[in-house]
Amino acid sequence: MTASRISLDNGKDWLIGLITSETFVYIIKRILQALLTLFLASALSFFVMQLAPGDFVTKYEGDPKYTEDFIKQIRQQFALDQPWHVQYFLWLWNIISKGDFGPSMSFRRPVISLLWERVPATLLIAISSLIFTWLIAIPLGIIGAVKQNSFVGKILLVLSYLGQGVPSFIIALFLLFFAQVTTPLFPVGGRTSINHSELNWFGQILDVAWHMILPTIALSVTSFAGLQRITRGEFLDVMRQDYIQTARAKGLPENRVIYVHALRNAINPLITLLGFEFASLLSGAFITEQFFNWPGLGRLTYQALLSQDIFLAMASLMMGAVMLIVGNLIADVMLKFADPRIKLEDLN
Repeated sequence: MTASRISLDNGKDWLIGLITSETFVYIIKRILQALLTLFLASALSFFVMQLAPGDFVTKYEGDPKYTEDFIKQIRQQFALDQPWHVQYFLWLWNIISKGDFGPSMSFRRPVISLLWERVPATLLIAISSLIFTWLIAIPLGIIGAVKQNSFVGKILLVLSYLGQGVPSFIIALFLLFFAQVTTPLFPVGGRTSINHSELNWFGQILDVAWHMILPTIALSVTSFAGLQRITRGEFLDVMRQDYIQTARAKGLPENRVIYVHALRNAINPLITLLGFEFASLLSGAFITEQFFNWPGLGRLTYQALLSQDIFLAMASLMMGAVMLIVGNLIADVMLKFADPRIKLEDLN
C-alpha cells in the first residue's frame, strides 16, 4: 500500500512538473497563438477567394443540360447564394461542432478524406527533401568554410550561388528532360507504378522511393544551396572567435575543434532556420507536384482554386498553414534541446 502511494505521488509530481515546465507552457501558448492566426488567415483567404468572378456553379450557366432550378438548387445546397461572411461562419461552425470541412464540389467526396490521401504524399517528399538537404548541405558548408581559400571551397561557393540563382521550375524542367533522355531509368508520373499492388511490402517501399528521386531532387536544390551558404557563413564567423583560437592553442585536434566546439555554436542559427526551411519546402512542393504529377496537397490546392471548389481550397490552405506552424514549433523546441541556455519565451 505504501509503495503504491509513493508511486502515485511520484506520478503526480511528474505530471505537475510537466504542466508547469517552460517547454509545455510555451507549446500551449504557441497553440493558442496558432488558433488565432488560423482564424485570421482563414477569414482573409475566404474573403479573397470571393473576389474572383463567379463561383463553382457559374460554369453550368448557359449549358442547356442544366436548368435554372438545378443551378439554384446547387447554390442553395452549398450556401453559395449567401453573403461571403455567412458562408464563412457556416463553414467554420461545421468544423468546430462536427469536425466537418464540408464536401468537395468537384470531387463529390468529403474534403477530409481527400486531405488524408494527399497530405502524406506532400509530407513524404518535403521531409525526405529536408533530410537529404541537411545531410549534404551542412557537411559541404563546413568544408567550404574550413577550405574557403582553396579550389574546393571556391567551387562549393559557386555551386551554392548557382543553386540559389536558378528558379525551381527550371530545375524541374531540366530533370524532366533528363528523365526523358535516360528513360526508363527514372519515372516522372505519380507516386507508384502500375504493378505496385502486386509487389510485396519491401518492393512497394522501393517503388515509392524510386518515384521520389526526381521530385526530391527538384525540391532540394534551392534549399540545399541556401543552407550550404548559411552554414559556411556561420562557421566562418564562429571560427574567428577567441575560444576557437584558444582551443587550437591548447593543442586540441583540428577535427575536435571543428566538429565539437565550432559546430555546437554554429548549429543554433541553423536549427532556427529549420521551421522556415520546412515552410519553403511546402510552398516549393506546389511547383514540384505539378511538374511531376505528384498526388500531393499542393496539386490538390491548385485544382481546387482553378475550379473554385471553395471548401476544398479552404481546407487545403488551412492544412498547409497548420503544417507550417507545426514545423516552426518543432524548430523552436529542437533549439531549446540543442542549447538549454536558450529561453523559449525569448523566441516569441
